[in-house]
Amino acid sequence: IERLLPTVPEWKRENDSLARSFGFSAFPLGISFVERVGELAEAAAHHPDIDIRYTTVVLRLTTHDAGGITRRDFDLAQQIDRLAAGNG
Repeated sequence: IERLLPTVPEWKRENDSLARSFGFSAFPLGISFVERVGELAEAAAHHPDIDIRYTTVVLRLTTHDAGGITRRDFDLAQQIDRLAAGNG
């Protein structure tokens, strides 16, 4: 985990998950982002915990059946980062 954390610099380790907050200028933009994250998650068969608070979306990734953070979490975090940067 420590070796892979630098590959997702915007994400922070919170106990047994990776977490990142995304801010948007309007509520509908955050909802649209969540929909696109949902498509990535469904394709990967790996689903984040999602917290939507008006214009802030917090995603948390963990591999529940493994009891913590795995490579799958880092892979999805990288895909989400590309999406957020407009490259996904």
